Amino acid sequence: MKQVIWSVAILSMCVPSLVFAQAETPRIDQRQANQERRIDQGIASGQLNEREATRLNNQQEHINNIEDKAKSDGVVTKKERARIKHAQDRTSRHIARQKHDRQQR
Repeated sequence: MKQVIWSVAILSMCVPSLVFAQAETPRIDQRQANQERRIDQGIASGQLNEREATRLNNQQEHINNIEDKAKSDGVVTKKERARIKHAQDRTSRHIARQKHDRQQR
């Protein structure tokens, strides 16, 4: 009986870790970090004013929400990854445009 209880306990600890392993998105996370760093650098250098930075940070937050929703079932599908990538591409273009639009603080 003790073996059954221990087996169930060990199995219940392993299953959630397998689910989370499938939902890992290191490339998406790294790209988000890079884009956030670009926004912070733009603020520090004066290339982005407060309004632009707020708008870009809101876009980043939207992407984080899409990613969280995709991960909620434990698996991020190809379609969900494509949607996230498209949103990241769009935000990346916005960051570049806003940083080089000759507006200062």
